[in-house]
Amino acid sequence: MENEVKVEGLSKKDFTVTNPVKWCAGCGGFSILSSVQAALPEVTEKKENVVFVSGIGCSSRFPYYINTYGFHSLHGRAMAIASGIKTANPKLDVWMVTGDGDSMAIGGNHFIHLIRRNININLLLFNNKIYGLTKGQYSPTTPKGSKTKTSPEGTIEDPFNPGELTLGAQGTFFARVLDTDPKMMKEVFLQAAKHKGTSIVEILQNCVIFNNQVHADITGKEVKDEHTIYLEHGKPMIFGNERDKGIMMGKNFKLEVVKLGENGITEKDLMIHDAYNPDPTIHFMLTRLARPEFPMALGVIRQFELEPYEILLEQQVKSAMAATKIKTMDDLLCSPGVFEI
Repeated sequence: MENEVKVEGLSKKDFTVTNPVKWCAGCGGFSILSSVQAALPEVTEKKENVVFVSGIGCSSRFPYYINTYGFHSLHGRAMAIASGIKTANPKLDVWMVTGDGDSMAIGGNHFIHLIRRNININLLLFNNKIYGLTKGQYSPTTPKGSKTKTSPEGTIEDPFNPGELTLGAQGTFFARVLDTDPKMMKEVFLQAAKHKGTSIVEILQNCVIFNNQVHADITGKEVKDEHTIYLEHGKPMIFGNERDKGIMMGKNFKLEVVKLGENGITEKDLMIHDAYNPDPTIHFMLTRLARPEFPMALGVIRQFELEPYEILLEQQVKSAMAATKIKTMDDLLCSPGVFEI
């Protein structure tokens, strides 16, 4: 038709705000924000269907910095609010932004039950291994021995591994990315958005003020390829500057690092990443890979599809409504089984 108006798709600019973004200069949050804004046009056709929910912390300023609906909630309670939004309106594309303190400490109970229920929410976990907004106290992910404002002699606690916690709570999707790699972040955010169920993306983020370079051992340009392995479903587990190292299943069901060409080892001997495996055993082992013995595992580690909570709830409600004889409030008030006091 000559008078037909062509509707253009969304772009990154549609999700960009004009007001200033008030994170510290050099904060990893800027690259995360940019990557989310770049991914969203490929996730939705209507930005009014997108809502971001946050708790408290530097990461939780996020809803102010992205041009969608947003809800800045209470400390540790964003999971509960996001769950309510998604179950009340399953058509909404619900994202949740949180930090290692907001989600692993005060929000820890909500965190594991969101995962256990498998509500279709995308959770972005900014892990800078410190409390940034409250000025440098140690968090549940701070490395043991770290000296902080609240541990001047060094922490004596073993930290949480978000991947272990996610899989222990029966998680169906877990990924890990670096705030220094926008391409990786966008790719993983898109996979998280497509997943039907709770998706947890741990983002190793730098806090330039209170925990600067905490991830330098894996994010530095000169060490990244040697100290990390990017996992892709269906592909062999290869890493290294020369792509000459890999991961095999060794004796006693333990992973081990090998070098291609040594002892006759070829690419065919390496493990093939199966993100869709219903059995989380290997996924659990991959979340635990750590320096200096192993490279840190990045990318989508687990992506197993199960019916999300809100779909099952809707089916249950419809079934109950169809089976009951009580259709109105009058039916309820006049129904048998009432009693007098």
